[in-house]
Amino acid sequence: MRKENEVRNLLKNIVINDNNIRLSVLEGSRTNKNIPKDDFQDYDISFFVTDMESYKKDDSWLGTFGDLIFIQKPEDMDLYSSELGNWFSYIMYFNDGIKIDLTLIPLMELDDYLSNSDGLVEILIDKDNRINEKIVPSDKKYWIKKPSEREFDDCCNEFWNVSAYVAKGLLRKELLFALDHFNQVLRPELLRMISWNVGIREGFNFSVGKSYKFMDNYLTEAELEKLINTYSQSGYIESWESYELCCELFRAYSKEVASSLGYKYPEYGEKMTNFIQNIYFKLSEK
Repeated sequence: MRKENEVRNLLKNIVINDNNIRLSVLEGSRTNKNIPKDDFQDYDISFFVTDMESYKKDDSWLGTFGDLIFIQKPEDMDLYSSELGNWFSYIMYFNDGIKIDLTLIPLMELDDYLSNSDGLVEILIDKDNRINEKIVPSDKKYWIKKPSEREFDDCCNEFWNVSAYVAKGLLRKELLFALDHFNQVLRPELLRMISWNVGIREGFNFSVGKSYKFMDNYLTEAELEKLINTYSQSGYIESWESYELCCELFRAYSKEVASSLGYKYPEYGEKMTNFIQNIYFKLSEK
């Protein structure tokens, strides 16, 4: 596998030798000092170019990055809609284990890019000195944010609303329906609530990472074990047990958050629990 300095030198040479590329930046985890470096990290790169179409006509120029084994061009797919507007991206895997996510951006959109940046940006080459102020990469936009009372209630409201969908799906033996709502809504709201609890304990001045991947650093072994057990969904029995545990954890964490922040804990949590137990269960027994 190529070392980071090798990849950086390669990117530098590509930019220097291509007059269409006027500025290049490194983005994402490799710019974040708060994330431990490892060999699995991607290279998230953006090139600001004067002529987009010349690159899109032929992919052969991508060979300068290395021996490609796989490429995806999200803006050139029919099954998925483009989300980048005038930008064009390449997701590339190379035979030595390197992954590069490259985005081409029209040079005229540089100001918009900088205005909407997530903060994790490192300027690599600026041929025309277009960037006047020093940019220091920061993950501040991803820090845990203290919820307002309305945001707290919205999280509770969404959780308990969808809890009924999951229960109904399990009781109907519609496992795929139930697990879709469980995994797409219920657990994410639980993770959101836990992150707020972590912020109260540790401070709202750090990030727990994409998809909460660093959250386990702030949980006790017992807390982490319970959370992981909500992922046990190999059948109806296991899924129901995970669902009940998820509800139990959400109830406990939301009460802690409400108490710590002086927010009103919503009564509908208990009411929805009783509704599911006293009505849905009875209906399923008919």
